[in-house]
Amino acid sequence: MTTAANVDESELAKFSALAHRWWDLTGEFAPLHAINPLRLEWIDSTCPLAGQRVLDVGCGGGILADAMARKGAEVLGIDLAEKSLKVAQLHALEAQTPRVTYRCVAAEALAAEQAGQFDAVTCMEMLEHVPDPASVVRACATLVKPGGWVFFSTINRSPKSFLMAIVGAEYLLSLVPRGTHEYARLLRPSELGCFCREAGLELQRSSGLEYNPLTRRYRLSADTGVNYMIATRRPAE
Repeated sequence: MTTAANVDESELAKFSALAHRWWDLTGEFAPLHAINPLRLEWIDSTCPLAGQRVLDVGCGGGILADAMARKGAEVLGIDLAEKSLKVAQLHALEAQTPRVTYRCVAAEALAAEQAGQFDAVTCMEMLEHVPDPASVVRACATLVKPGGWVFFSTINRSPKSFLMAIVGAEYLLSLVPRGTHEYARLLRPSELGCFCREAGLELQRSSGLEYNPLTRRYRLSADTGVNYMIATRRPAE
């Protein structure tokens, strides 16, 4: 496994410029706050978080990491955007969130240092922002304990996702800033599934996330045509 930096500097710059808005519930990251309860409950229903040691890869400002800690997990959030991590740390202090820490380190580097040390690993809305998503998947598989869970969420590369996640969300509804997603970097479920199998992870379940522009609400569904999550497991030894 390579530990070379798997990072797009333009993507880091993009999120660093917005770092101060991570916890603004009406700002650019409002969709992440809206889907966070759905993601959290889906993860917790698959792998009860209380008492677990959990790693959140690409944690950004700590929206999911903070919520998992409040569910009783001991959480380490990692990211390469230092400004976002500072916001996450400040929020944890202000909100007095227990059992959550943050560190600026790549998943590949941490995998070389702490292989098999986590009960669960989450990597949500991050794979579409790195040059080599398969490398991140391999790192996550290395970091989780045998028998542990690894969760991914990303956006499908499909005509429907182009219309809804890029044209609709970025240009028509302005749910997220224009240029947030690059269509060519989006991952089909079959591609992500292949990365997981090659890394030794077994697919356990999946779910789609749908947005209703009329009600302005998200819900879990069987439709993985746009946003989707998968739960995988490293086989027990």
